[in-house]
Amino acid sequence: MNRLKGKVAIVTGGAQGMGATHVRKFVEEGANVVITDLNEEGGMKLAEELGASVRFVRQDVTSAADWESVIRETEKAFGPPDILVNNAGISMSKSIFDMTEADYRKIVDINQVSVFLGIKAVAPVMKEAGRGSIINISSMNGLVGGAPGYTDTKFAVRGLTKAAALQLSPLGIRVNSVHPGVIETPMVTQGDAVETIKEFSKHIPMRRMAQPEEVSDLVLFLASDESGYSTGSEFVIDGGLTAM
Repeated sequence: MNRLKGKVAIVTGGAQGMGATHVRKFVEEGANVVITDLNEEGGMKLAEELGASVRFVRQDVTSAADWESVIRETEKAFGPPDILVNNAGISMSKSIFDMTEADYRKIVDINQVSVFLGIKAVAPVMKEAGRGSIINISSMNGLVGGAPGYTDTKFAVRGLTKAAALQLSPLGIRVNSVHPGVIETPMVTQGDAVETIKEFSKHIPMRRMAQPEEVSDLVLFLASDESGYSTGSEFVIDGGLTAM
């Protein structure tokens, strides 16, 4: 229960969904965590539930100024961050025919540019400490094709992870990407496409969706010192889908 004891983490998009699961896991393992999100109600509620080891900071991840504020607030509350989980992201299931330029630029800013800004903001602090772990949440669609906009940005996160790892690893900063497949979250199990997704799950080699905690266990491993020799790598958790 102390795999992250004494460590300070920032989790973007941490107020709900998979981000909230990562936050809970980190707290269970002894970390102090700063949750960032635009969802103030959800973020404040989760911080209140988890207690003194958690702070919520409202953040637009596409804003460099907001990133500077998050670093300041993290250092003020807990000290310099050891871990950054670039979790915030959106999906958009539109064809090229239907997607507007504004749609495309929005998903690029949130899914791709925000990851660059997060790495750029946290790297100087981690450089000074001589250590750090940055975990970029991509997708199985960062390895294989999918919807326009979503797929390209998730491929970009994979590439940025490798580029950043080459520059930052000599400074003691590790950078890795996580590539989840179909995760059993309320968005999946309660949405309009629930029957379609259930049917699709039958064709996953492991014949089921992943549980959110399974993804968080992988993120925890990358945040901890147990993954001390892993950097610039893709960690796939998709039940075998991309092996097909």
